[in-house]
Amino acid sequence: MPDKLLRHLSWVGIGVYMVSLLTVSCLYRSFALKPLWMAWGVGAVLFFFGLTYLFHRRWCHDDAKRFVRKVFWVALGIRLLYLAGIIFYYYQQTGLSLEYDAADSLNYHRWASYCSNLARQGQFKEIILTLHYNTMGFSDQGYTLYLTILYTLFGKNILGPRILKALMSAYLCVVVYKLAARSLGERTARIAAMMAVFMPHLIHYPGTYLKEMEMVFLATLALERMDYLIRSKRYTFWNIICPIVLTALTFGFRTVVGMALIASFLLFVLFGERQLLTRKTKGIVAGMVVLLAVVFLFTPIGWEMAVIFKLRFSDLGFLSQKYRALGMRYAEFAHCKYLWPGAFVMPLTNLVEVANSTQKMMNGDFFVKNYLAFFAMWGFVVAVRERQWRNITLPGAYTLFYVLIVTFSFAAMSERYHFPELPGFILLSGYAIAHWRRQDFKWLYIYSTLLILAIVAWNTLKLAGRGIIL
Repeated sequence: MPDKLLRHLSWVGIGVYMVSLLTVSCLYRSFALKPLWMAWGVGAVLFFFGLTYLFHRRWCHDDAKRFVRKVFWVALGIRLLYLAGIIFYYYQQTGLSLEYDAADSLNYHRWASYCSNLARQGQFKEIILTLHYNTMGFSDQGYTLYLTILYTLFGKNILGPRILKALMSAYLCVVVYKLAARSLGERTARIAAMMAVFMPHLIHYPGTYLKEMEMVFLATLALERMDYLIRSKRYTFWNIICPIVLTALTFGFRTVVGMALIASFLLFVLFGERQLLTRKTKGIVAGMVVLLAVVFLFTPIGWEMAVIFKLRFSDLGFLSQKYRALGMRYAEFAHCKYLWPGAFVMPLTNLVEVANSTQKMMNGDFFVKNYLAFFAMWGFVVAVRERQWRNITLPGAYTLFYVLIVTFSFAAMSERYHFPELPGFILLSGYAIAHWRRQDFKWLYIYSTLLILAIVAWNTLKLAGRGIIL
């Protein structure tokens, strides 16, 4: 059943993408994607769905250790090959080996280069002052410091950090497997691991010079270590300190990721399975988590958490105001009261030429996430139906918290800000597929139809909002 099911789900996914692409291209022929962007999109969709099915079929009977080894080495090989190719591609397209619109990447590189020069001269206080006055806050300093350390130790080379990104992305597939196997079962773990290996986002971001790959790796590893701490019942110093340090590090990349990790761990402790934690132990651990959160309030992390609450929850019409200021029509529909029903699905894939080059290049990547959103949401339904909702508390709470925080923020339509959701999507999707029932197909078909309509409507709105069509 799993092989036939994966094949069927893959064909449905490919079909939905092709119908969406053809519909938009026929409706708006003058603004349809150029062949280059179509090739990127079709390639990403066929790559993910086709290889996830084929490799799962080949590896499903391997023992666990052999399966994990194959997952890591195949994932690493794919990412290194992609890295070599994308560097050449970007150089041909932009004259730099960096991604399209690489302003953030160049900024990270320049400040890390400057700080590494200061580090070699022993001017560490100057590094702190430089980061303080030239970054947007603590959450904007972690990646620059990380690059500074690499540049100081190994020289100013932008290839080395990208190879490390590929290693992180490959090992993240193993982390996903371990987390899923421990809490959701072996069948779920294998499906999730295979999706992680061929997930377009997890292959694309190691080819960039952005901070997203390191951030997602830290967050996923923190979730896995949290789960291991509670389920192993080995409360040693290293088992306790590891998730704390990993969570603290995520605040140096994006504040809301750390906030989501703390909140999800607290819920995991409070609502976890009774055989894992007694009431007394739950009280002690929950108290420690709250105490740690309070300690964070008296650090730069706490100041940024306060700013996050003030900005992201007091001005829910930020996007409407932004688009209205740009003179775009229908800007009022960018308000959170209209966007929140599609929280798990956003941002929808772009299939017209009005977007930037990165969005057009990643149109297939966007679609894969749009399609997986159904299985991620269905994972919650399955958990309740199977009476195993406690098992998905940690990844489920993290995904739900992060999705809602981003949706009610200025970054509701930014793919980079939605990227940290992806490990949770993969885990929940694997869980939903592993516990699939025949009656679930009707809901998938309904969702697929709605997704096609939503993609067509979204691309229509993009053109209409700019006054290109009536």
